[in-house]
Amino acid sequence: MRSFLLSLRLVLVSLLLCGLAYPLLVLAIAQLVPWRARGSLVVDPGGGVIGSELIGQAFRGAAYLQPRPSAAGAGYDSLASGGSNLGPTSRKLRERVEAELERLLRENPEAKPPVPVELVTTSGSGLDPHLSPKAARWQAPRIARARGVPTWAVEAVIDERVARRTLGFLGEDRVNVLAVNLELDRRFGRASPR
Repeated sequence: MRSFLLSLRLVLVSLLLCGLAYPLLVLAIAQLVPWRARGSLVVDPGGGVIGSELIGQAFRGAAYLQPRPSAAGAGYDSLASGGSNLGPTSRKLRERVEAELERLLRENPEAKPPVPVELVTTSGSGLDPHLSPKAARWQAPRIARARGVPTWAVEAVIDERVARRTLGFLGEDRVNVLAVNLELDRRFGRASPR
């Protein structure tokens, strides 16, 4: 009986610690940065949610920076996120990459080859919100033409939005696609989708 009561007490203490105290502690710490804890949502002046800095979304208009392709279903469906699981020798992967490459070259006639590889391949999550600065700049001539502004003006917006490596050595420099597109609209007026 003594060992049963000891076991019961241990279970109750464990439940309180792991099921209540720890989650409440994590919640309290998260509230130190509430903007991040709630999904890094980007809102318009009226309070409507535009998107998240952490989840990619589709932009297909010629006047917008386009993200890398998504393996998460049609239109960056976040409920279907995940990689495509297609191997490097997959015929399906090759066909998809070739189709994407053909589309990019057709839509970006001013851009110089080679096409940055991330513009034809999906990320591991299928919802990557970032591009490399090189991939973003590659699209600048198309965006400038569609908006009727000089290419250097679009490149300036991209360069202003480059996030450097985390702690100076983790990851790569990156550009948030949503942030660039919102700034393009702010500076040059909202573009009509094509």
